[in-house]
Amino acid sequence: MIKKKILVTGGAGFLGSHLCERLLSDGNEVVCLDNYFTGQKQNVVHLLDNPFFELIRHDVTMPFFIEVDEIYNLACPASPIHYQYNAIKTVKTSVMGAINMLGLAKRIKARILQASTSEVYGDPTIHPQPESYWGNVNPIGLRACYDEGKRAAETLFVNYHLQNKVRIKIVRIFNTYGPRMHPNDGRVVSNFIVQALKDEDITIYGDGSQTRSFQYVDDLVEGMIRMMASREEFTGPVNLGNPNEFTIMQLAEMVIRLTNSRSKIVRFPLPPDDPAQRQPNIGLAKKELDWVPAIPLEKGLVKTIEYFASVI
Repeated sequence: MIKKKILVTGGAGFLGSHLCERLLSDGNEVVCLDNYFTGQKQNVVHLLDNPFFELIRHDVTMPFFIEVDEIYNLACPASPIHYQYNAIKTVKTSVMGAINMLGLAKRIKARILQASTSEVYGDPTIHPQPESYWGNVNPIGLRACYDEGKRAAETLFVNYHLQNKVRIKIVRIFNTYGPRMHPNDGRVVSNFIVQALKDEDITIYGDGSQTRSFQYVDDLVEGMIRMMASREEFTGPVNLGNPNEFTIMQLAEMVIRLTNSRSKIVRFPLPPDDPAQRQPNIGLAKKELDWVPAIPLEKGLVKTIEYFASVI
């Protein structure tokens, strides 16, 4: 097997660190780029002894020069708390980051994958969401810095492909959870687990009937690697998510049961532009990548709870 040299931007983040780990275990050389805005060196410290792993502090809004075979562009804060903290920085990371990485891919003729998001669908009027759906996004809402930044990045990827023949791949990632999630990222899985482990009230926004689809991080990483290796003409976008839908209330009750917690469930008003339903149509991923998520929610939650119990 030929050892590939692979660049992962945002490689010290939750998703990026798992991807770096997997790419190394598959026998590749990995360069991890991160500015630690939301990523943490702690996530990749166990990889530093590997001679084929390199960690570089760099912000993707600035140009970067390197020779690699493949680029996974994951750099961007992905939880509402983090991406709303500095909305302008979030847009810049998505747009300037895409421009810089696409420019790099164009120069060195590397294949490049964009980690896009289900947030491009906004609060969807079609359920479940196929890739052909254009979305229902508020361009001036609180979430727009992330939603529109990722939509603009997809536009850039497609146009670099059409105009400059850059070899692109686009995946749209749905709710993903697992070890190394940031305990304070404000996402529902980490929120509920941390609250349950501390026997604190579990906070549900709205009546808890809104649904989400949760995929375990290993399933996502497998999908991304398959997408990168897929046939040249298939550029995506392709949905990567678990089509099994759960209400927020079901998730809260499952977390309480798995942690043996004494937490009570309390309700707060729903935040603006919060989608009522989010579920991927993964027909295209099945057809093109022969990919379906393999890890059920309960099994993945057990692993995630073990992780959080060790860090809080």
